[in-house]
Amino acid sequence: MQYPLAGKRAVVGGGSQGIGRAAASALADLGAEVLLLARNPESLALAAAGLPAPVGQKHRWLSVDNAQPEALAAAVAAELEAWGDAHILVNNTGGPAAGPVLEASAEAFLSAFTNHLLVNQKLAQLLVPGMRRAGYGRIVNVISTSVKAPLHGLGVSNTVRAAVGNWSKTLATELAPSGITVNNVLPGATATERLTAIIEGRAGRTGRPYSEIEHEMKAEVPMGRFADPAEIAAAVAFLASPAASYITGINIPVDGGRTPNL
Repeated sequence: MQYPLAGKRAVVGGGSQGIGRAAASALADLGAEVLLLARNPESLALAAAGLPAPVGQKHRWLSVDNAQPEALAAAVAAELEAWGDAHILVNNTGGPAAGPVLEASAEAFLSAFTNHLLVNQKLAQLLVPGMRRAGYGRIVNVISTSVKAPLHGLGVSNTVRAAVGNWSKTLATELAPSGITVNNVLPGATATERLTAIIEGRAGRTGRPYSEIEHEMKAEVPMGRFADPAEIAAAVAFLASPAASYITGINIPVDGGRTPNL
């Protein structure tokens, strides 16, 4: 079996669970060494220990908080001093709380902007010089299909995800001459803890059964089911691989056909 990412290092946000953990596993399967970022050290240690290592990789983890971009960047910089340059960056973190946009506080917008866009910016600034030195760079942002069509009841998320999408397109254009690609994976409804929380919140607000809301959400998807995190991770791994060397500045929805536009 070939391992196209052997010798490559990947930094994966939100790596202790859900899509982040699945993406880390997919990259490790292709031979990459992975540094997992998240807040909970116990969950991180378990996730790192469970990553595949088909070519003897030694995976790492780092407990950081996206609410503190400066401290996060300093911690990652210190880790890279010991580890070496990273070639792949997967920007991924949990989404903002659900709710109507008109009811959102200024603090909610600022928090989401910090957690998503500012952390992405800090990590890109930190990792891109090493990507240039290595002659290989892939930045993959896990965002949301709301970049293409806003989702009901996710006002803050819709707003900030769009900002991240345009940041990504701008960065892709700037980095293209260096051969560094920047792309977005847009998950649809995916069977993660966040989706469970969204359904539970909607059930609590409306007094309707969880199962009824879940059924309605699945009915909105032409494939009739939620995604498995591994299905999102497959798109991330492809964009991080040498096979995607001429793909940059695009959105790839992985949503079972739910998004109502091309």
